[in-house]
Amino acid sequence: MYKLLIVDDEPQILEGMKRTLDWGEYGFHQIETSETKEDAIAKSVDLLPDIAIFDVCIGPDLGYEIIHQLNELRLPTQYIIMSGYSEFEYAQAAIRCGVKDYLLKPVERSKLQKVIEKIIVEDLQGTLNGISRKDNTTDPILGIPYEELSKLTNRILLMVKAEFAQNITLKSVAERFRMNSTYLGQLFLKETRMKFSEYLMAYRMLLAKERILATNEKIANIAQSVGYANLNYFYTHFQGYYGMSPSDLRKKS
Repeated sequence: MYKLLIVDDEPQILEGMKRTLDWGEYGFHQIETSETKEDAIAKSVDLLPDIAIFDVCIGPDLGYEIIHQLNELRLPTQYIIMSGYSEFEYAQAAIRCGVKDYLLKPVERSKLQKVIEKIIVEDLQGTLNGISRKDNTTDPILGIPYEELSKLTNRILLMVKAEFAQNITLKSVAERFRMNSTYLGQLFLKETRMKFSEYLMAYRMLLAKERILATNEKIANIAQSVGYANLNYFYTHFQGYYGMSPSDLRKKS
């Protein structure tokens, strides 16, 4: 059984990375996250993770500098750096620290998958027998393989998966791509056959259903965790999407 540590100073990125792969299927049954240098070092020493994924910037600190400190402790950990920057100096510094790969954000599922599989086989002497790749290669809402979607659409889907709990809108996504929101919405609809708002709601509903069935959390807390500040609004969407209330779904299970 493997242990994983993910370090980033943005909570929504941490949540998104935890959902990017089916980690349990790969044998990771202990996943910890950190948002600061101090906590990352403490958890690394305590957990002794098999793999640690660091953002290049952790607040005022640099991920590869933290990795350099951890290397001096000779931890049995394989490191991956992720970054929103493609500058050569960052990649070069990461290489000097012996990281296994340098992934650009938003991290593409297929690239992360390949890196993790390579580390499991080459460094952890594990196997990939019995691992199903359907969940990792097919969008759970669209039912379409990611490789059949354009790079732009895949980036939008990754943003939804990373920021679903925030106030993400088509307009805010378009602003980040420096595109017209109407045009971007048309492109998304043409390729996915769903409006952006419909996809966002469907993804939130999927996560809400999973948490309702897997935990005893209060419905209000679950609603807030998937991006609904208004509980009545959440109930209306859930009832309309599943044909039953959250409480009825939990009782039925």
